[in-house]
Amino acid sequence: MEAVLRVEGLTKRYGRRAAVQGLALELRRSEVLGLLGPNGAGKTTAIAMILGLVRPDAGPIEILGVDATRERERALRRVGAIIESPSFYPYLSGIDNLRVLALARGGVPERRFAEVLELVGLTGRERERVSSYSLGMRQRLAIAGALLHQPELLILDEPTNGLDPQGMAEIRQLILRLAAEGQTILLCSHLLYEVQQVCDRVVILSQGQVVAEGDVEELLAQRTRTALRVDDPPRAIELLSEVEWIERIEQEGDLLLLAMPSERQFELSALLHAHGIAVGELRVQSRTLEEFFLDVTGTSTTPGGRGVA
Repeated sequence: MEAVLRVEGLTKRYGRRAAVQGLALELRRSEVLGLLGPNGAGKTTAIAMILGLVRPDAGPIEILGVDATRERERALRRVGAIIESPSFYPYLSGIDNLRVLALARGGVPERRFAEVLELVGLTGRERERVSSYSLGMRQRLAIAGALLHQPELLILDEPTNGLDPQGMAEIRQLILRLAAEGQTILLCSHLLYEVQQVCDRVVILSQGQVVAEGDVEELLAQRTRTALRVDDPPRAIELLSEVEWIERIEQEGDLLLLAMPSERQFELSALLHAHGIAVGELRVQSRTLEEFFLDVTGTSTTPGGRGVA
């Protein structure tokens, strides 16, 4: 499948600190890729380099086969983006704000305004002043503006930032609709539940480096836990702490959560039975993207390594 965006070894340093170090990612056509990381991980710097706002110290950036570091203007003609909070002329209507944006892009056909307004759900509200818009409506208007020139790559940096639950749901549904229509999207967000709902793949940064990447479902399958309920948790913990294929044991009330290969459940049950420990519940517990994120970035509040949390 054609790569819409490809970066390799992308690096940016500020003095001795590496904001981004050796970033490599590939975004394929019609894919929604989530770029995640804790505060200070390098997400914003990476996006700024892709958009030509920050010059990288190393690493090529290729957008639809065009070297964006050498031919920035040509490469970015095919990109739409929202970075941080969108700004509009509050005394102008929604459609007049779009006309201003279109002029900056060299103009678009008149019918395109109606198309993007319908796409983001603002048809019928386009003649109202932006000052009367809710924050969610302004965010949808910003996405409409980014789509005016029919970009092949759409970059959204924290598109639900500051929105109430209804606004978040509206943006989530809009991203899903765009994805269903084949729009290629790079989504940067700290709301991991939202990312899990809309992204095909994720790249997770920590301290400027990639610590995990891949299909969302495949990544979560790697980090499933086995939930175990027994009649004597202390004895079970003592026994299982010596088993080499059990990486970690966490306790939530009378429930033990084991980081272990799910295919060894029968072996686990037999081991407990052999030591006279009765099993009341044994099942695989899927993890959320948030739990996976906290684990791989080292920001989890649970202790790492073996032992009980």
